[in-house]
Amino acid sequence: MSANNAPQPVKLSLPLEYQQHLFQELRAEDELVVIAKGLGLMRLVTNLLHSYDAAGNNLVIVVGAEDRENAWIGGALAESAAISMAPRARGLTIVNTDFTSVAAREKMYAKGGIYSITSRILVVDLLTGLLNPETITGLIILHADKVIATSLEAFILRVYRQKNKKGFLKAFSDNPDPFTIGFSPLSTMMRNLFLRKASLWPRFHVTVASALEGKKKAEVIELEVTMTEAMRDIQTAIMECVEVSIHELKKGNSGLEMDDWNLDSALLKNFDVMVRRQLDPNWHRVSWKTKQIVSDLTVLRGLLHSVLALDCVSFLQHLDTIHAAHSPQPGSTRQSQSPWLFLDAAHTIFDTAKRRVYNANTTANAKSSIDSLRPVLEEQPKWELLGEILEEIDRDLYFNPPMRDDSNGTILIMCSDEATTRQLRDYLQTMHVELKSENETKQKKEEHKPSAAFMMRRRLRGYLNWKREFAQVSNALFAENQKALEGAADPRLAQGGYKGKAPASKRRRVRGGGSVGAAPGRNANGTVAQYFEKPNEVAELMDEVQITEEEANQKADIIADPLEDMDDYFELYEMQDLVVVHAYDGDQDEHILEEVKPRYIIMYEPDAAFIRRIEVYRSSHNDRNVRVYFMFYGGSVEEQRYLATVRREKDSFTKLIKERASMSIVMTTDAHGVEDPQEAFLRTVNTRIAGGGRLAATAQPPRVVVDVREFRSSLPSLLHGRNMIIVPCMLTVGDYILSPNICIERKSISDLISSFKDGRLYTQAETMFQHYKNPMLLIEFDQNKSFTLEPFADLSGNLRSVNPNEVPSDLQSKIVLLTLAFPRLRLIWSSSPYQTAEIFENLKTQQEEPDPVAAVRAGLDKDAKAEDQAFNLEPHEMLGVVPGITSKNIKNITLEAEDVREVANMEVDELEPLIGMHAARQVHGFFNRNLIDLDD
Repeated sequence: MSANNAPQPVKLSLPLEYQQHLFQELRAEDELVVIAKGLGLMRLVTNLLHSYDAAGNNLVIVVGAEDRENAWIGGALAESAAISMAPRARGLTIVNTDFTSVAAREKMYAKGGIYSITSRILVVDLLTGLLNPETITGLIILHADKVIATSLEAFILRVYRQKNKKGFLKAFSDNPDPFTIGFSPLSTMMRNLFLRKASLWPRFHVTVASALEGKKKAEVIELEVTMTEAMRDIQTAIMECVEVSIHELKKGNSGLEMDDWNLDSALLKNFDVMVRRQLDPNWHRVSWKTKQIVSDLTVLRGLLHSVLALDCVSFLQHLDTIHAAHSPQPGSTRQSQSPWLFLDAAHTIFDTAKRRVYNANTTANAKSSIDSLRPVLEEQPKWELLGEILEEIDRDLYFNPPMRDDSNGTILIMCSDEATTRQLRDYLQTMHVELKSENETKQKKEEHKPSAAFMMRRRLRGYLNWKREFAQVSNALFAENQKALEGAADPRLAQGGYKGKAPASKRRRVRGGGSVGAAPGRNANGTVAQYFEKPNEVAELMDEVQITEEEANQKADIIADPLEDMDDYFELYEMQDLVVVHAYDGDQDEHILEEVKPRYIIMYEPDAAFIRRIEVYRSSHNDRNVRVYFMFYGGSVEEQRYLATVRREKDSFTKLIKERASMSIVMTTDAHGVEDPQEAFLRTVNTRIAGGGRLAATAQPPRVVVDVREFRSSLPSLLHGRNMIIVPCMLTVGDYILSPNICIERKSISDLISSFKDGRLYTQAETMFQHYKNPMLLIEFDQNKSFTLEPFADLSGNLRSVNPNEVPSDLQSKIVLLTLAFPRLRLIWSSSPYQTAEIFENLKTQQEEPDPVAAVRAGLDKDAKAEDQAFNLEPHEMLGVVPGITSKNIKNITLEAEDVREVANMEVDELEPLIGMHAARQVHGFFNRNLIDLDD
């Protein structure tokens, strides 16, 4: 190691004390770093990689990096190399597709450098010996929290540590939660990572706190915004629905651990995932109602966010679509509808949402229509405050011009998602457009305040047009369903036709009760009814929001940009005149801060990680002053969620610190521990020699030939863990070859269903019988789910199964048909990958070892060489599903054509000599089919 890392002129960009401390620690020893979100994890990784890159003679591999992280690391390494003027630095090479051929990869590895390789390619290269583990200087693992025992990353580390005991290994994570779940989770993770030391860096770490809370603190102004009465009512009603739903869940599923099923947990992001995970093993046994409530919880928690984030018109539109999606099909009974729609709270949600957009006209006299409506268009309270903040910043810049420093005068507004950025952009563009009205004279006297009236009127016009079309579609669907029911074979369904909704000819009444007469607002079955405005109401509302002269003068939004009249739309701005609206985007936000160098940051929605990024940014630059406006709705779910996230992270780190203090040393000397040679010999001896068997004993570990596509699953890793040698090959027949006679096709349940649908399984079974004596079909279940076919049985009692002419589409009946077609096909049922590994071990006893070359040649042309096989999988698989192309003629096409595009552009007479006339017409017809006129 010391020779490799001779001192090089390396300049690091780690200004803060804790970052330098961590860097020194990482250079000195192998460890797992768990750091709080927002404290600059990627910067630390890129500096560490640069220090190895500058040495020039290292082979360092980055495992688990996502595409955007690869882009970040690549850019940072190039920049660091230029700053350090390191002549031997080569930057990052990304190996993430099968397009880099085997020979090219071998040359690349021989040269050395920094590589980011996808786990699937890396594990195959390590096992085939293309990349010799002993030549690797070290591995850097990102997202270490995802490295579980069955993951590909754990498999890579095991192979690496078996052959290479000296190379370094450093793992990083900025998510402490997974390290606190389960029994002694930290030591389990450390064992998976083959590491002994954990380094924990929460925000409350003394070094971090002193670095971020020094003299250079950012100026922060907290602004608590009061929600409107209507918003508070809707939020309370949604919370009531969530509470009732959780109570119903607990009542219906008593045998589960439900301490965490409460309203506080429901605010967390992954609550529905947590509930679903607990119910998964018995998912096929839980009642229909429970399944409905679990999906409702996701919808309701989405609404909690929407009521704060969306404007009132978009929220009402969102509610309409949710209501339409949850409305029962004609003929269904009351039980088949979402339970929360029966609550009074649901009525409150829909009614209040509607009142925020329009209301009954209170000035209606006796002669005027009782149904007249007027627009209300309630604005979000944060909008007005945002306008005030921008005015304050303008005044501040005018009256107290700041000292010149390294900041641009830019204003950066950060919010939670793209939809909110669009909404804020619309608001900022149109908030100063004045709309003339009756009290125009009063407005002239008063100073004009920022207003969203222009934007909201435009949105209401769009909503009313959308609602009109929505009603037409809804009625058309209703009529179709009605016809389908009348033609149904089961008389019970036809009788129940009118239970769900009123007949199409009758006008459905109002949902909101109070705003338009005293309509009941509920369907016959008790749920909240959907309200469709009457034509004259829509006309009146439209009159109210007619396009005024000022609105007509506004520039239209650019939808398709032809780049004509560019001067009208584009001009260069000074940085100090810019207002940048951006969505939170994880680590990328650091780039935004560094590039924009804002003087003012408005946090439209709270985000704990971004606050830390600002702290790090401000502490890293002496000469950049920042003022932060931190906005949140007081007493809202938004505030609760933010506080819960901070508290949860703090608790996770506290648990980790306690566990680390009491943790025994994790032994990671060898990937398998030290095995006694005598034990290794005895393991291969089979003592059961009844029935004239022979005693076989070899000290050579058993071998399994595995198809390279199978490395997406965890089974190869588990087989390797049982001391089997894994030989990855490109197999045409089967997935696993255990012996010259035994060939196994592995199917997960989802894969099994799709294989039956497209008939692939039948062909696979046929080819297995052509080349092997004992073909087997392995049906493997998920270890966290129930070991039964019941959940996949088609017992849903829908219209199709009522119709006696339909062929049963049940999975079990298809398996029976398969066994009738292939009586000698053995079926292996396995409850999990762990059990499969055990079954394979038992099947291999007394069997000869498979020959990889013979396994690869099975299914290829007899005179073709195994090496000539095409290794680019994706295009090969794409071509394989084109009508007319079979496993026999695909070889001719791949040899002739460069890529799929060339095949698509071939004419019939070019294809005919390769695959025959009939197949050529099919292929040509497929690629030249008109997608619009499918009936022609």
